[in-house]
Amino acid sequence: MSDVATIRAAIKTRLLAVANIGKVNDYERYAGQMSDLKAQYVATIAGSDQLRGWHIRRLDYKEIFVDVGRWVCHTHWRVRGFMALNDANASEKVFDDLIEAACDAFRADDTLGGTVLTCIDPDSSESGLALAASQPVLFAGVLCHHADGRLYTQHVK
Repeated sequence: MSDVATIRAAIKTRLLAVANIGKVNDYERYAGQMSDLKAQYVATIAGSDQLRGWHIRRLDYKEIFVDVGRWVCHTHWRVRGFMALNDANASEKVFDDLIEAACDAFRADDTLGGTVLTCIDPDSSESGLALAASQPVLFAGVLCHHADGRLYTQHVK
């Protein structure tokens, strides 16, 4: 397994550790039909099916030469989540709690179980999963809460 695949799997594992996080895809899913796309993000929560899912995308990557045969690799990831909006149930508060729980999960383990050196970005001092944006969107034909999370990882190759 490549370094990228190993780190991607560790990010997915960390997200899945969050109670009721929903379905977690380790890459951004696409489909020709809206119903097929929706199915990629539907999870059973408290006995009911709900659009509540996440995906992981690598945004950028650079290697810095350290020594002969050794590089420090810097990667920025986007962790994007969607959850069906239900105003009567104050679903925005539920979604905010999920985001907070996900951030807590990454803060609790800065190395993703030893997979990376750190999740602290030396350029910004940002640590763990950070919320970059949150707003309602139409996704797969469903009005949803949407969050974009940023995650930095550093590893040696």
